[in-house]
Amino acid sequence: MRVLVVEDEPELAEKLARALAARGFAADVAHDGERADFLGRSEPYDAVVLDLGLPRLDGLSLLRGWRGDGIAVPVLILTARGRWSDKQAGFTAGADDYLVKPFELGEAVLRVQALVRRSRGHASPEIACGALRLDTHRGEVTVDGEPVALTAQEYRLVSYLAHEAPRIVSRSELLDHVYERGLDPDSNVVDALIVRVRRKIGAARIETVRGRGFRMRAADA
Repeated sequence: MRVLVVEDEPELAEKLARALAARGFAADVAHDGERADFLGRSEPYDAVVLDLGLPRLDGLSLLRGWRGDGIAVPVLILTARGRWSDKQAGFTAGADDYLVKPFELGEAVLRVQALVRRSRGHASPEIACGALRLDTHRGEVTVDGEPVALTAQEYRLVSYLAHEAPRIVSRSELLDHVYERGLDPDSNVVDALIVRVRRKIGAARIETVRGRGFRMRAADA
């Protein structure tokens, strides 16, 4: 899962990105509204954390532009503006959630996790695909109740396929959602990652659909 953090305070932006990465997200950062607008229109993010007081293009104008052009990515607003009128303006512009500064990093991560989960139609923080369980709060995967040790990229792959199950996901889509911006892996990297993950969770859990991509089996065969 990929998240865009839009925050003009470099220290806070870095802390948010690290906190999200620790819970299995690939996090990109933008420090001004124009850069964020470009990234939001050119990259398929699973969620955006958006500050309102941005240079070059303010957060509300940015969000209104996205929604007006049909960009439906879930957005969590972060701002020091805590009045009801400010919250109302944020939700009216198209925000999905709102968090007032100062805040706990853990709460911001939990809210992003919930936005991503609900956008895929999952009510519970635990996603089950047969005997495989993905705990989105803890960033953990178990099979038959036993924890599976995964690298960050392996976890992001399992997480994305589990969130999308049983939909078929193409190699190019996995490249977009599993790897950070700036990396330029080819499709062979995805295949190698799939092989490593299959060894850890069981080969039959990830199905190859010839000519189309991969999907996580929603139930054990």
